[in-house]
Amino acid sequence: MPSNQQILLDNRPQGEAATSNFKWVTTDTPALKDGEVLVRHHYLSLDPYMRGRMNDSKSYAASQPLGEVMIGGTVGEVAESRHPKFAVGDKVVGMGGWQQYSVVDGNAPGMLRKVDTTHVPLSHYLGAVGMPGVTAWYGLVRIIAPKAGETVVVSAATGAVGSAFAALAKARGCRVVGIAGGPDKCKYATEELGFDACIDHREHGDLKSMSKALKEACPNGIDGHFENVGGYILDAVLLRANAFARVAVCGMIAGYDGQPLPLQNPALILVNRMKIEGFIVSEHMEIWPEALKELGTLVGSGKLRPRETVAEGLAAAPEAFLGLLKGKNFGKQLVKLV
Repeated sequence: MPSNQQILLDNRPQGEAATSNFKWVTTDTPALKDGEVLVRHHYLSLDPYMRGRMNDSKSYAASQPLGEVMIGGTVGEVAESRHPKFAVGDKVVGMGGWQQYSVVDGNAPGMLRKVDTTHVPLSHYLGAVGMPGVTAWYGLVRIIAPKAGETVVVSAATGAVGSAFAALAKARGCRVVGIAGGPDKCKYATEELGFDACIDHREHGDLKSMSKALKEACPNGIDGHFENVGGYILDAVLLRANAFARVAVCGMIAGYDGQPLPLQNPALILVNRMKIEGFIVSEHMEIWPEALKELGTLVGSGKLRPRETVAEGLAAAPEAFLGLLKGKNFGKQLVKLV
């Protein structure tokens, strides 16, 4: 069995996360037992939710234990198998974490899934045709439930979730407005992802300016909003929301370092009879097949053209992750391991 390089969560952040929170170790891979599969990871997914799990506080997901491999989605291939359903060479997606190899119980439901790379590149199963894409699908289809002609908005618009959201919303006849950081991302949103408009939050860095920009981009108001960020962006959306608007709350990255995120005008929720619902996509596994089928079709047909930012080598994961939290990535952030 091969030796395995791993990155552990060594200590919890005090404020902003830092590379010193992580620890690099090399371990021996244990011999397989009956029913187990050895997976060699090709790509590791980096996602904003990981920052919340680094804290030892109440959150929507359990805290990452100290001294254990950092959690994370992975795609790779079966290197050895003692399970009848998995053969050496099978391409698979799972939650292998920040390490080169993982030993997986092939009988555990949802832990390992074979994927077809004929029309969809392997890495996309960590983004557009993976957890982020399904996240966008659930928030749009099950919570916002838009009608054709309605206006929907998404923050972090050019990331893995936002880009999938745009393709899914355009397929339903919506006007889609994004909020992203920087002119290059906004240009990508409108020219490649199909957004009708995109607002640069770096140019509109306060409530008054963002609210004005949203009024111009959404002349008929906002019917649905997919929230990844929180803070003044959510406040600005509430000011522009129509009666009976729906908000799907997926992330609050503006507060992941511990800052409070007060709402300035919560009375607008009542005035507009709004529905605001938070969700975690892993609690809705029943919708994954339907969502993945639509997302795979969008990618295969070229209607969804996701971008990826790829860091090379496991050692690059901590810096790449910190860059993701500051918006330095363009599209889905991955770490290539082979």
